[in-house]
Amino acid sequence: MKNSNLPACAVLLAGGRGTRFWPRSRMRTPKQLLNIVGGDTMLAATVRRLEPLLELKNFWAVTNVEQASAVRREMRGVPAAHILSEPLGRNTAAAIGLAAIHLAHEYGDALMAVLPSDSYIADARRYRKLVRAALELARARGTMVVFGIPPTRPETGYGYVERGDPLARPRGIRAFAVKRFTEKPQQRLAKRYVASRRYLWNGGTFFWRVSTFLDALEQFLPATHAALCGLSQFIGTAQYASQLKRVYARLQNISVDYAVLEPATRVQAETRVAVIPANIGWSDIGSWAAVYELLAQRPGANVSSGSMYAIDATGNYFWSPRKFVAAIGVRDLVLVETDDAVLVCSRGRSQDVGKVVKQLEEMRRKELL
Repeated sequence: MKNSNLPACAVLLAGGRGTRFWPRSRMRTPKQLLNIVGGDTMLAATVRRLEPLLELKNFWAVTNVEQASAVRREMRGVPAAHILSEPLGRNTAAAIGLAAIHLAHEYGDALMAVLPSDSYIADARRYRKLVRAALELARARGTMVVFGIPPTRPETGYGYVERGDPLARPRGIRAFAVKRFTEKPQQRLAKRYVASRRYLWNGGTFFWRVSTFLDALEQFLPATHAALCGLSQFIGTAQYASQLKRVYARLQNISVDYAVLEPATRVQAETRVAVIPANIGWSDIGSWAAVYELLAQRPGANVSSGSMYAIDATGNYFWSPRKFVAAIGVRDLVLVETDDAVLVCSRGRSQDVGKVVKQLEEMRRKELL
């Protein structure tokens, strides 16, 4: 991809808060800026995974003002101007649109890989092979590509992609037409999806030409498209920062899935949506329980970031890298210790950690956020 006439660019979405990883995750140090699994931060691991394919000068990130400096540090070698800061959160349609107008300004047109910055990928070699295939498929005008993750359970917290007829085999990789997208189904329906083998999880990884995306944005989200096109005239000028604040407040707060991809599968249009099944050992690592599941070497093992001793204790996750942990008679716990807070919960309730953050917000405990 490095020698292609049409440059291939990676756009990393790096602005989320990751509230379910409190107390480690805070406003300035969200999940993607933490070493949740391994020594590297999730963001640095994402860059390293893609470096064999893409030049650092063609990496971009969309983040927020509070995290921009830390994102720049984690993306050494990437031009500082490629770290785009949103003045406020407006969901993924706006974030990707902001990146698209900057890529159009710099390259005219380009291949655009839109990627989460906080996902875990076990099989990096297979992942890169699929990225190459997706970028090749997305080279055709009007083609939008999504990675579909083969489901391992009837998960109700993910969106699903229903695959249709076979489309092509870029680089020998199977691609299918997308029949429809479904957001976060109920448990009974999720079980049917998994049993049918026609449905894949939507992993939030997308590929298209910049021109393809902007054309689709104009068709399906015309007000946002018009506002961003107006902003593009100020890129590189002294007025850009003030115009960005003015324009961003008017953008629709909606995900790219709802705004662009779903309607593209429902109407007769120039745009076609394809899915590539991606069996790459993917996890969005959405909770402390998910971290435990990735790191536990056997069922019931205790996982600890530092030294520990256990007596009749099984299935626990401890993050306390500077203190010795002694665990006696406890089962399936999560304990996470920072300088100013300690989280203790059952592994089965780790999805509820975000509720603690909401309570701290209501209590105005900014020092803990």
